[in-house]
Amino acid sequence: MLTAISRYGARVLPNTEKLVAACKARGEFIQGAQIAEFEDAFARRAGGGIAVTAAYGRMAFYYMLKALDLPRGSEIIFPSLTFWVVPELAKVAGLAVVFADVDPKTFTIDPASVERVITEKTRVIVPTHLYGLSCDMDKVEAIAARHNLVVIEDCAHALGATFKGRAVGTFGSGALFSFQTLKPLNCYGGGAALLQDRALAAKVRAGVDALPWPSEKRVTDRLLMGRLQRIFIKPWVFSISLFPVLWIAAWIDANPDVFLWEKIRSLEPLPESYAERFPNVQATIGLEALKHLDEWTSRARAHAESMNRVLSATPGVQVPVVPSGCSHVYYQYCVYGPERVDRDELVVRCVRRGVDIETLHVDVPPDMELFAGAVAEATGARRASQAIQIPVYSSLTDEQVARVATVVRDVLAESSSRA
Repeated sequence: MLTAISRYGARVLPNTEKLVAACKARGEFIQGAQIAEFEDAFARRAGGGIAVTAAYGRMAFYYMLKALDLPRGSEIIFPSLTFWVVPELAKVAGLAVVFADVDPKTFTIDPASVERVITEKTRVIVPTHLYGLSCDMDKVEAIAARHNLVVIEDCAHALGATFKGRAVGTFGSGALFSFQTLKPLNCYGGGAALLQDRALAAKVRAGVDALPWPSEKRVTDRLLMGRLQRIFIKPWVFSISLFPVLWIAAWIDANPDVFLWEKIRSLEPLPESYAERFPNVQATIGLEALKHLDEWTSRARAHAESMNRVLSATPGVQVPVVPSGCSHVYYQYCVYGPERVDRDELVVRCVRRGVDIETLHVDVPPDMELFAGAVAEATGARRASQAIQIPVYSSLTDEQVARVATVVRDVLAESSSRA
């Protein structure tokens, strides 16, 4: 039987259930000392600063915006290739969103475009280290200094990435990190703000401390969902459960991906689960996971290098570009196929051979009704949306990575020949 390989892979601790049980036994499932321990350990590992945990990485971002106390209607610049929730929360915070373009080679924000969209109302810029690659922070910081802008880094994909040897998340006044199941540090949800400004950190802390604790049922359900996710993306389970749906869809031109993502909608008022604190059991998992972070990142990088060796020799294929001074942790590994070859056809042909690859992991918000009327440059983002994401996550074996590379290479070569 064909063993299929999922596009996603979670970083999982072998003793997760023991950690959860120990928290329950101590009566520290929701509240406990591990939250502060995790915040301190995370801040050290992330490069320095003050960490404040939150129910979601997106909410860590929201609390930083509220703490800045900007005039309503102030403009905030995002890249035009990002997760729609982040700019939507800026709208909820009373800000006007503006989108700068991205460099389609790196998928990160284009400093020249940022300069073009700045106005007298601009107050904040959000460089997003997309897919795990650091932005050019020299240029971002220079722009911010010239125009007196606050920099808040979006590091949801990029824990462990660096720019000129310095950790992402330590350049701006603050940064957001995500601990969702598939992120570099898996706490089965949650996130953190990393603040370099003590006064701003105190305001964010005050905002978070005023929130209620989640119920035990909500946290238990969250951990159960995470457990099911990690089970169903194991190759043999995936092969007999979710993959058959994708395989059939590949033959009938259906798109089951719409069921995988959060519904695009206004987030005002905020959903109830957003405005809660980060529980102790997830902090406990995070403390243990930090010990394995370097190993996981190293494996993902090694897999990306293996993929590069195979795919860079395929005519018309552009493998990930990593500019000098930047480092990549490969939360996603993105390539462009030959220009004359239909991107969606490549995906379908790979799925038929047992390799589940993805077309677009984030969004082009300027093309969404939710952001209609926003000032935007998005030519590069639309080009970037045509890349495909190929699995190189750390839990794959070397043999599985070799198989993925071979399938993708063969499909690209065959499709190119047909074109």
